[in-house]
Amino acid sequence: MENSKWIATVASIWIQCSCGASYAFGIYSAVLKSSQGYDQSTLDTVSVFKDIGANIGTLSGLLYHAVMVSRGGSRRRSWWWFGFGSGLPVVYLAGAVQCFLGYFFMWLSVAGVIDRPPVAVMCVFMFMGAHAQTFFNTGNVVVAVENFPDYSGTTVGIMKGFLGLSGAILIQIYQMLFNGNPTTFLLMIAVFPTLVSLLLMSLVHINPSDTTNDHRHLNSFSSIAVATAAYIMILLILQNLFLFPQWAHILTTTLLLIILSSPLHVALKAQKSEPPVQPTTMDPLITEPHDQGPAPLVELNLLQAMGTINFWLLFIAMVCGMGSGLATINNIAQIGESLDYSTIEVNTMVSLWSIWNFLGRFGGGYVSDIFLHSYGWGRPLFIALTQAAMVVGHLIIGSGGSLYVGSVIVGICYGSQWSLMPTITSEIFGVKHMGTIFNTIAAANPVGSYILSVQVVGKIYDKETRAGRGSCHGIHCFMVSFFVFAGVCVFGFLVSFALFIRTRGFYGLILQRRVKHLRG
Repeated sequence: MENSKWIATVASIWIQCSCGASYAFGIYSAVLKSSQGYDQSTLDTVSVFKDIGANIGTLSGLLYHAVMVSRGGSRRRSWWWFGFGSGLPVVYLAGAVQCFLGYFFMWLSVAGVIDRPPVAVMCVFMFMGAHAQTFFNTGNVVVAVENFPDYSGTTVGIMKGFLGLSGAILIQIYQMLFNGNPTTFLLMIAVFPTLVSLLLMSLVHINPSDTTNDHRHLNSFSSIAVATAAYIMILLILQNLFLFPQWAHILTTTLLLIILSSPLHVALKAQKSEPPVQPTTMDPLITEPHDQGPAPLVELNLLQAMGTINFWLLFIAMVCGMGSGLATINNIAQIGESLDYSTIEVNTMVSLWSIWNFLGRFGGGYVSDIFLHSYGWGRPLFIALTQAAMVVGHLIIGSGGSLYVGSVIVGICYGSQWSLMPTITSEIFGVKHMGTIFNTIAAANPVGSYILSVQVVGKIYDKETRAGRGSCHGIHCFMVSFFVFAGVCVFGFLVSFALFIRTRGFYGLILQRRVKHLRG
């Protein structure tokens, strides 16, 4: 079986499906709290390090560039003493080591194998386990962009979409194997993603072969992603309505794994339907347009990018959009409680957030590709449109409207920014340092969430809580906070639109070069 870019895509999809343990914190948070004797404030402190670790991946970007930087006209083989050829597996190995050590030591502590560590040490364990995700994600996303330069939005959407579903996938596997034993879940997420990445990392490689059927086969991957999301959504609804016996968990999870195996069929079909492609000896970062499609217009490193207005416009836009979106899901249980939603209804909304997140991640990349290729519309315009839609979603929630509708709007828009931001980064700063730059911009997510969750929601909620009561009930509990969120997203819309105006000519040039390439 030829190790083509299609097999690399399948390996990346499977790694993405396994590495989103940070999205499953709710499974083991209660046993972590009880076993370590934490109060809620301490547990929240530990969870903050989860968000920081999962969102700030500058180190993974720097490592990716260090092992993949070009020398002359070819990829550097500077890591040959590890026996890993081009060096890309070193990125996955770094993630695997952190994943195993972080979650394994958490399991040792929760299971009582070792003495309770200080809170600061537990925060380090949590950071390590969550930080591993950035190494897997960086390798998969950047390789996908380099392998499919003409459809970077679609490929980033596929990778980010499966990552968004990974938490729900891990939970389904857990319910099949260890349901009712959250302590064992910690051991599972220490071992399972580690083994998957180690087994598949040698298959992920850069090979941007010049093929004519990329779009058709990528659409097949997209269809599988949508089918997976639809299946999981049905499972989540049924599991919230009915008590599943163990045989039902086994059956439904087996069907899920069968669906997740189907990308391999697409890859084999893609290889079979296309003529053999001679591997290129040129660096994909500097390949000419007639070889691999339009070459990048610029290649900036992190410091150079940070010296541009465009970098900070994109960062500020993400603080507004991602920050308000994460703050919404972090507080959705309390919002539902204040508006007198039942526990089942709130749990359903929390579970379905991963689906709306997926739809945004997948749809943002896919739709922006269509409009870029057809009309030359710059992707920052879609960041602005999602910010405008988030204004509506926040106002619906803040005014006491349907929390279902508001959470759907905010969830989809939040997810879309996770696929649009890395793609925009690759286009306006180049792919050479893409991993470092987009992971640095991703720090806007926890920064915005901290400001809006702690400084806005937390303080206003405490102020609205009546004396002698631990919780707040009524529209007033979150109304001001979400009106603030709406105002923040209005500002984010203006910033995003300014980035769109500044890059409009740039994206027009991308379209012109693409049309010239297709005609030539």
